[in-house]
Amino acid sequence: MKRDELIAKIAADASITKKQAGMALTSLLDGVSSSLKKGNKVTFVGFGTFSVSKRKKRMGVNPQTRAKITIPARKVPVFKAGSKLKQTVK
Repeated sequence: MKRDELIAKIAADASITKKQAGMALTSLLDGVSSSLKKGNKVTFVGFGTFSVSKRKKRMGVNPQTRAKITIPARKVPVFKAGSKLKQTVK
């Protein structure tokens, strides 16, 4: 499902315009992003949890030159599916 399809579904389900649905979706995504940026978890009971994980610095190989490179440590977003979502997908 693409963003436009999701906006159309939200608009139809909530009986609102696509513009309003788009603004609501943008607000949701901005809220999740800003919360993760602060290092907080975002939990939707039954759906899942978004969190931030830290990856350690590690060694890698450039596939073109076969030269060893150092991949720096960084933070990455992580999603863990909730029980209801897992049951739906089964």
